[in-house]
Amino acid sequence: MKKNQAADDDDEDLNDTNYDEFNGYAGSLFSSGPYEKDDEEADAIYAALDKRMDERRKERRKKKKKKKSKKKLAEVTEEEWLSIPEVGDARNKRQRNPRYEKLTPVPDSFFAKHLQTGENHTSVDPRQTQFGGLNTPYPGGLNTPYPGGMTPGLMTPGTGELDMRKIGQARNTLMDMRLSQVSDSVSGQTVVDPKGYLTDLNSMIPTHGGDINDIKKARLLLKSVRETNPHHPPAWIASARLEEVTGKLQVARNLIMKGTEMCPKSEDVWLEAARLQPGDTAKAVVAQAVRHLPQSVRIYIRAAELETDIRAKKRVLRKALEHVPNSVRLWKAAVELEEPEDARIMLSRAVECCPTSVELWLALARLETYENARKVLNKARENIPTDRHIWITAAKLEEANGNTQMVEKIVDRAITSLRANGVEINREQWIQDAEECDRAGSVATCQAVMRAVIGIGIEEEDRKHTWMEDADSCVAHNALECARAIYAYALQVFPSKKSVWLRAAYFEKNHGTRESLEALLQRAVAHCPKAEVLWLMGAKSKWLAGDVTSPTGRRRLGRSLGWWPAASRTPSDWLVSMDRAWAALGRACGGLWAVSSSVIILH
Repeated sequence: MKKNQAADDDDEDLNDTNYDEFNGYAGSLFSSGPYEKDDEEADAIYAALDKRMDERRKERRKKKKKKKSKKKLAEVTEEEWLSIPEVGDARNKRQRNPRYEKLTPVPDSFFAKHLQTGENHTSVDPRQTQFGGLNTPYPGGLNTPYPGGMTPGLMTPGTGELDMRKIGQARNTLMDMRLSQVSDSVSGQTVVDPKGYLTDLNSMIPTHGGDINDIKKARLLLKSVRETNPHHPPAWIASARLEEVTGKLQVARNLIMKGTEMCPKSEDVWLEAARLQPGDTAKAVVAQAVRHLPQSVRIYIRAAELETDIRAKKRVLRKALEHVPNSVRLWKAAVELEEPEDARIMLSRAVECCPTSVELWLALARLETYENARKVLNKARENIPTDRHIWITAAKLEEANGNTQMVEKIVDRAITSLRANGVEINREQWIQDAEECDRAGSVATCQAVMRAVIGIGIEEEDRKHTWMEDADSCVAHNALECARAIYAYALQVFPSKKSVWLRAAYFEKNHGTRESLEALLQRAVAHCPKAEVLWLMGAKSKWLAGDVTSPTGRRRLGRSLGWWPAASRTPSDWLVSMDRAWAALGRACGGLWAVSSSVIILH
């Protein structure tokens, strides 16, 4: 032990030449100790630091070298720049000027000529020996260069040689058959359009509306999106639709099925997969979607659409209602497939599951009897006190059963109840509802609605102008009863306005009857006795109806012309009135004076 320690002491060089004032002895003072794991880790760390520092110094050396090179470039003269040779094309001649191999089809006559001459060749082309040569195991049969692809060909009987004439004849026969399939029975005519034939062929190519480079860029971009975020459903849908547009339907199907694996909780991906897949495959896809998303209404609707049998559709929708009983869309789809009695039973259950659906309540009311429909609508008003359609349906129900006196009360109660529940009365919406009632034949309801809402939200100075515009709008929408109700209400508010009476009279003239026009004109002249045009319109209506010879007609016509005796008139007034009346009558009625001999008969 002492000998070994003495040997270690002798190995250490502790001379003055090996001593440094800063670092000490050059040798390691701990070289005699054991080399442990901690020492190994420390050496690795120091080695990494030395490597990192060396890299930093290397970058600095490169920068210094680059700066020196730039400084040297500043010393280059113009002659030296011009003497620098141009960089040429390093490719060889064949690469710079590629020549594509041209293949020209050989006519059948060439093969027939050489087969008939019986020429023999004793040499083999080296290209034929590349894949094993040409083997002819049977006479007259040519074997393809690849093993296993033997084509015996057409042989002439008894010779074992190819008959090229028969090949040509068969080709011509096949062409004649194809042309005869597209020809009419009339000789010389054909259904093939020679000018649009190529256009029809182009229509078979899927059009993608963009350049091929744009499609490649879009494909790469979508691929990057899928790889970056594989759980993003729009990326898979967009990729599938891109492939579908470019005509690669199978690729689109594969992509969207991969999307269903990556995004099993996205109903959009499942619906897109069902759309791209054919028939039974789409049904299988929808079945998988239902297992992953049992609460998706859209998937159930798609599953019902894929079924062709009515019973199968009913079965799918009823199963869907078991999982999603509060879906109005499923209830509506299921009710549409049922008979009226079964539909009424289903709707009774539907309004229990969806008590806030106005459409289900109204559909149930239409299928019930009068008394039951009133009860259904009362329950609907209790569950949905803020919907106007229930009140309007109740008014239409009363009108349909002859209770027209209740229509006005129901509409007034509707306005009061809706306002009490904080509903703003939208005038335009109510007018649209009135127009729908008019088109449905509920005249009393539409008129009651018009009278109730026509004055809501209108300034007093704008009433006349607004109401006339509303009447014109109703006429344009073919809602004549609504327009008649507007004119009637406007005449009650403005009984002395000649313009309103004229608008109403022209409306009755164009869209009403002669009786309604004459009744309106009688009221008009009662309120506006000095309006000559209203008198003349009444006279013309009588004349056109041939009622000018009766005493009543002559008296009315006399009033319109200003001839009816008045105690305050003088003879000069009579003449002035007569001239004015004849001139006005000539302008308004045209040719009415032709019957003046039968008219100018005073009592």
